[in-house]
Amino acid sequence: MAPTELTLELINVPVSDVDRAKRFYEEGCGFTVDLDMEPAPGVRMVQLTPPGSRCSISLSSNLPLPAGQSTSEPGSVHGLQLCSTDLAATRAALVAGGVEVSEVMHVGAKGWAAGPGGEWNSFVFFRDPDGNGWAVQEAPKPLAER
Repeated sequence: MAPTELTLELINVPVSDVDRAKRFYEEGCGFTVDLDMEPAPGVRMVQLTPPGSRCSISLSSNLPLPAGQSTSEPGSVHGLQLCSTDLAATRAALVAGGVEVSEVMHVGAKGWAAGPGGEWNSFVFFRDPDGNGWAVQEAPKPLAER
């Protein structure tokens, strides 16, 4: 039997320098800092949320994990995806924040091509300072209306 509700609310993004990553996501990408704490000496946790999202990312250093779990290497997370109802404006905001972002790309019958596409098949791509890979997909309407 499936649970009545399961929400994805936090994704760990492995980084080598928490302060650098925090600046990138807060100042470059416009994420809101929800939490920046040191729960134990030498252990740092930073949680940030993209504008309008219910799912946050977590940046941490020296976080002890339960037995049998391990951390990922900085830069090893790929395929993280955001959605935007105005991809051009989102791209412009990322560029203004100093983020290196691809041109708008769309996927169609002939594969990937530069330029505008249509609903659900237009994207831009970027990486954080450690190389973790992100895509921003154009969505036809806000999440609450889908």
